[in-house]
Amino acid sequence: YINNRTNSFVRDNVLYLKPTLTSDRLGVQQVSGAIPTTLDIWGGNPSDSCTSNAFYGCSRSSGGGNIINPIQSARLRTATTFSFKYGRLEVEAKMPKGDWIWPAIWLLPEENAYGLWPASGEIDLVESRGNDVSYSAGGVNCFGSTLHWGPYWPDDPYALTHAEYCLSNGKTLNDDFHTYGLVWNENEMYTYIDSPSNRVLDLKMDQSFWERGGWSKNPNLANPWEGQGKNAPFDQKFFLIFNVAVGGVAGYFPDGVGNKPWSDTSSNAASQFYAQIDTVTKTWDLVGTESAMAIRSVKVWQ
Repeated sequence: YINNRTNSFVRDNVLYLKPTLTSDRLGVQQVSGAIPTTLDIWGGNPSDSCTSNAFYGCSRSSGGGNIINPIQSARLRTATTFSFKYGRLEVEAKMPKGDWIWPAIWLLPEENAYGLWPASGEIDLVESRGNDVSYSAGGVNCFGSTLHWGPYWPDDPYALTHAEYCLSNGKTLNDDFHTYGLVWNENEMYTYIDSPSNRVLDLKMDQSFWERGGWSKNPNLANPWEGQGKNAPFDQKFFLIFNVAVGGVAGYFPDGVGNKPWSDTSSNAASQFYAQIDTVTKTWDLVGTESAMAIRSVKVWQ
């Protein structure tokens, strides 16, 4: 993710987050390692400092069989500027189209009050895929809403708090803008598309997440939400994140589906992806904005 107007920009009062080829910036030989190159985004000032070094995120070098990330994109967050607890959120957005593009609108806790991820929670309002509607795992016609929670990674039973919505008749989330909403209070949390009556994930806080996850029967685990309300960890302030990812090995694009050009279990997944970069981006709008996530408005009521 790069702070660059190629990847994040406002045009006609619409915010665009657009993935592009890193080779357009550095050169094909530099990305591939034919000319060994280091991309360093640590930054020297608070305004341009790298926000996370996870997975070697702040410095990458090509050469010796390694490549630099072949795609650069944008991730915007309000971690130090705005957060809220309880209320209603609406984001008017249009999802990007193009194989293996992964847009997301989500929230993370301002403070990890209950511990490291996922103990302090995560709220995914929208996660979609840019693939064609024929993609069996769900393409640009579908999106999912998910809550992540659990005492520690990888014990995150998110499937219990996950729901999906798909348009029919060949329509896609790229055709036009839609309103993606979240209503959140002590007693319930639900997401919706276009109207609060059109709910996607609908969750009542009628039991604690410790009970919901079934850990009460395990004496070897400590409850991070002990003594809190039933909606903990979703009883703290959360901030907003908007990003457009591509690819990845987290299982969001299942292996062997839709002619996926890499394997999640491969130690060389990025190189496999890059070897098919022309095929991958053939479905992208590299000149225009159809492969960008477009955001027309963000509204919060408390």
